[in-house]
Amino acid sequence: MSPRPDPAAGGGSARAAAPGRAAATARAAAAPAHDGPLLDVRGLTVEYATARGSALAVDRVGFTLDRGEFLGIVGESGCGKSTLLFGIAQLLSPPASTTAGSVLFKGRDLVGMTDRQLADVRWSELSVVMQSAMNALNPVTTIGAQFRDVLRAHSFDTDIGTRSREVMELVGVDPVHLDSYPHQLSGGMRQRAMIAMALLFTPDLVIMDEPTSALDVVAQRSLMVQIKQLQRELGFAIIFVTHDMSLVSHFSDRLIVMYGGQIAELGATRTVFDTPRHPYSKGLLDAFPSIHGPRVPLLGIPGSPPDLADLPTGCRFAARCPQAMPSCAATAPELYQVEQVRVRCLLHAHEEVTA
Repeated sequence: MSPRPDPAAGGGSARAAAPGRAAATARAAAAPAHDGPLLDVRGLTVEYATARGSALAVDRVGFTLDRGEFLGIVGESGCGKSTLLFGIAQLLSPPASTTAGSVLFKGRDLVGMTDRQLADVRWSELSVVMQSAMNALNPVTTIGAQFRDVLRAHSFDTDIGTRSREVMELVGVDPVHLDSYPHQLSGGMRQRAMIAMALLFTPDLVIMDEPTSALDVVAQRSLMVQIKQLQRELGFAIIFVTHDMSLVSHFSDRLIVMYGGQIAELGATRTVFDTPRHPYSKGLLDAFPSIHGPRVPLLGIPGSPPDLADLPTGCRFAARCPQAMPSCAATAPELYQVEQVRVRCLLHAHEEVTA
């Protein structure tokens, strides 16, 4: 048995990583050629049917994701982050439904696929680690048995034990715990086991909805370093939803700031942190403590997010915005392209770069 990697040092098991890379290479060779982005979300709209009418949880969201890219998504609770992930993976269930848009994954539109077609894509090419996933493990079945069920469901019948041990080593958990039940593992180990399960087929895209939310700060850092190292070794792309600004500031390449079911700002993570253009982005950063520079008081954002079943006519942030103008209450801003950033704010409408 090879030694476990040190998460803090970013080490991984070269022996375990090699079969994953080989599987990804073989799958890429067999798949139809696709020269565009790995993921291309276009005008995705998700609505919830409620007693008060339709609640617009995701409103015409669009972005692209390249292979090997780490995309962070941040925003307050109720802004549509998790619903967006469910919409991308087509895991929505009533009363939620996709009402418009497309999700092109490797050139194929996931929206409108049958359950059977989606089952062929999930796990093998696209994996999802949802919020509190460490509590989603079957409590009466060993970790190894759960891995075995996933592998057999995708007709992986050879070397199941070997592959299970490989992915456990990848995430820094001793393979001996394949014989353990979930309650015998710590919270961090359960979360790592779920991530290992998501990597069983070395997918091209891993979607993560706050995978570190139930962990302490030390465990969060260790897990994030491990995830980033695995991404470098295996080459998969990540969409990562979190409330923790410090996590995305250190690990993501690009950042989406969501508000009221829409993209408020989208750009390179460092650019958004250094020069936030949307007042909401500035508000989030002002509420986030920094260990650098002079001490400054933390500021909250007054008010509450909008009711998605009764959205305002103009800008959805206007009622809480310290820079709101009279036009903001009546005019809904578009997502303007300003230099390398897209921002949904009338303050920047005149700066938009046109093709």
